[in-house]
Amino acid sequence: MTTSAGQATDPFWAATIRRWNAVCWVLFAAMAVGLAAMDRPGGSKYWALGLLGFLMLCYAVVDRFPDNPMLRPHTYLLVLVTVLGVFAYLRSSFGSLFMVTLPHFWMFSRTPRASLLFLGLATGSTLTGSWLRLGNSPKFFGETLVPVVIVVAVGVLIGLWVHSVVAQSHERARLIVELEQTQAELSEAHQRQGAADERERMARDIHDTLAQGFASIIVLAEAARAGLDSEPARSAQQLRSIQQLRSIESTARENLAEARELVGSAQQQGQVAAGSVAQTLRRILDRFAEDTGLVVDADLADIECDQPTRIALLRCTQESLANVRKHARASTVGVVLARQPYGVELEITDDGAGFVVGRSAGFGLDGMRKRLAELGGELTVTSSVGDGTRVLATISTDGADAPAHATTVPGDAAVGDRGYVGASDPADAATSAAGPVEGEATA
Repeated sequence: MTTSAGQATDPFWAATIRRWNAVCWVLFAAMAVGLAAMDRPGGSKYWALGLLGFLMLCYAVVDRFPDNPMLRPHTYLLVLVTVLGVFAYLRSSFGSLFMVTLPHFWMFSRTPRASLLFLGLATGSTLTGSWLRLGNSPKFFGETLVPVVIVVAVGVLIGLWVHSVVAQSHERARLIVELEQTQAELSEAHQRQGAADERERMARDIHDTLAQGFASIIVLAEAARAGLDSEPARSAQQLRSIQQLRSIESTARENLAEARELVGSAQQQGQVAAGSVAQTLRRILDRFAEDTGLVVDADLADIECDQPTRIALLRCTQESLANVRKHARASTVGVVLARQPYGVELEITDDGAGFVVGRSAGFGLDGMRKRLAELGGELTVTSSVGDGTRVLATISTDGADAPAHATTVPGDAAVGDRGYVGASDPADAATSAAGPVEGEATA
């Protein structure tokens, strides 16, 4: 309680000081009424009333306006010391005023040392005023010196105890704040560690399952093709088998390399991914064009991005191409990868049969939408029957917000509903040469 009454910040002590102020005003009023009604007329009576009124005015100013430039808290305490001394010189009832104002020395001082200093001055001023009035009489020693010393000693002990309690309260409040901050930091650390452990677990699973499976496919395809190559005379069916085995081997090699990248990415979250996104997408599109015979028009900017963004772009391309192969009956596919002010934009279009987006259901596009949302991006699908399909994936970078794409959908189409018609079987989509479907190798 070593701050001014108007500046107490602790809720408990602020309420306590407000209550004490109310009591103090009641006591001041009682003293004024007692002086006016019960004391005999005379000069000392009016001087005492004037001093009490002046002290009450100063107390009201410093209590209601603690930041006023004219009467600071320490200035008020000096006024109080002076009034107590003069009051003790004028009247023998100064003790009641001393007891009423004793808490002020703790309320309006900044430190305990300042409180003790002003309290010592008040004690000396009171004793001096009373000695000037009574002299070295037994009344001075018995009715003034001993009571004042006892009151001051009790006031000092109570003030120091209250100050200690307030200091402990503030220290507990500080420790509680630090504890809450530490708990929040510990919770975040646990979450980060949990995410890292989960990435490590998935990396082990990918290494122990998918990567080993792709390696086995490559070995078997090489062995089967070697057996067919050893035949001196090969039929058309054998030639087709060799071509299919080469395609299987090539796809398995690409997916094995991708699985190894996923394993490595578990320790590279947030870092720039190794390799070019454009080159990876180009290999996928070349394989798609070779297997399907469709015309692929690609405009791929050579951009740098982190591993999660790279994987998201790869998966969006693979899923979209798988749906084109299975459902679109298109002749041309367009793919545009570009860097925009707000981030990265991937657009895949086809001139196929299209579909009604609002009436479709499937796993692939829903998975793409969730993957993009985790990276702060969005997926926009525009299509209608007979007018082809447009899939637009946007991923914001550097905290930028991707713009809301206002798309006009012909006919009954709706934007943002899940999936292509019939694209609800991820295992079927995985058989295309475009690679694994969303939710498979990088679930």
